[in-house]
Amino acid sequence: MHAHEDIVAKVQKGMPDEDVLYDLTELFRIFGDSTRIRILYVLFASEMCVCDIAQLLGMTQSAISHQLRALKAAKLVKARRDGKTVFYSLADGHVRTIINQGLEHVLE
Repeated sequence: MHAHEDIVAKVQKGMPDEDVLYDLTELFRIFGDSTRIRILYVLFASEMCVCDIAQLLGMTQSAISHQLRALKAAKLVKARRDGKTVFYSLADGHVRTIINQGLEHVLE
């Protein structure tokens, strides 16, 4: 058996470089935690502070803050300060699209 060189060359030409693939892997790793998915899902409805998210999900503020740091580092959420309170929201429409696409896929 032999490789189809034309197909291999065509696909190889369109492959992103290793750094891009690594970044994509890291993005999907972030989605691999149900707590982070739950946080993203509640932020669909409204921007919220840590205490609101903690109460809604029945978790400690410390646990929520830890997950929000990871989500913020991955550029999936953004923060807005209002006085002493920090409100979190989805970083952009791509986050909503990724979650909705995944949800649609698992509900098929």
